[in-house]
Amino acid sequence: MRLTPLSRSRFGTEVTEYVERLPVPELAGVVRTVWVQRTGDTPYVQRHLPTGGVELHFPVGGRPRLLGPLTAARLEIIPPRTTLVGVRFRPGAAPPLPVPLDELVDQHVDLADGRLAEAVATAGSPERALEVVQARLPVTAADPWVNEAVRLLMPWRPVDIDSLAGHLALSPSQLRRRCLQAVGVAPKALQRTLRFQGFLALAQAGAGSPAGLAADTGYADQAHLSRECLRLTGLTPRALLGGSVEECACGHDHSASYLPFLRDSFKNSPSGVPSLAR
Repeated sequence: MRLTPLSRSRFGTEVTEYVERLPVPELAGVVRTVWVQRTGDTPYVQRHLPTGGVELHFPVGGRPRLLGPLTAARLEIIPPRTTLVGVRFRPGAAPPLPVPLDELVDQHVDLADGRLAEAVATAGSPERALEVVQARLPVTAADPWVNEAVRLLMPWRPVDIDSLAGHLALSPSQLRRRCLQAVGVAPKALQRTLRFQGFLALAQAGAGSPAGLAADTGYADQAHLSRECLRLTGLTPRALLGGSVEECACGHDHSASYLPFLRDSFKNSPSGVPSLAR
């Protein structure tokens, strides 16, 4: 895996190398993205954004950490000269957890998996460490009903929560309880996150104008998008994307995140990918 040169992040703090890639085929049903990150000679301010799933972070030579499902941005200061490999799970899929998932919402906690941490530390290179993590990662696939719920909650499939519950043969209260257990957040919160992830996917793909992106992802208008972006990330869309709402300007290739998200979202959809088709 080739790593990109030093670049200036969209938050004004220097980051060295950051490369996303698709997971190995065996993990494709539970993992959305894996990545390698190296920081430079100064601390790096990492802004973690809500994705609907959990993440595992393995700093080489350090203790692995789990980032629970987020409902808003979470800032982390990554020390200088840190090398980290990460795994981002799909909603409802996760490694074995020490506590129920809904107790990990908006939390960043240390994990006690010393064997995997040692394997990462002795792997010899970040690329090899990422291979080791994926080969040894214990995961539990999401229940089929979770996959169906996520599919129907995608931004280009407008659905209200009561209708979703009926489709899944559940009452609204049953849906909420099962969603909290399986995903960590309520259905409405997951829908809000997936809608914003849809916006990010299209923006990173350079897929259209601000007004068009807002409409394509189910926002009432551009102002609605701006309010939700501020709520979920602490930044306006323009500030989040480095000065451009039409594309990601941070200098990193995020196609390993947004292309599968868009492909899965529009699978079996008669309308196709809205802005990408223009």
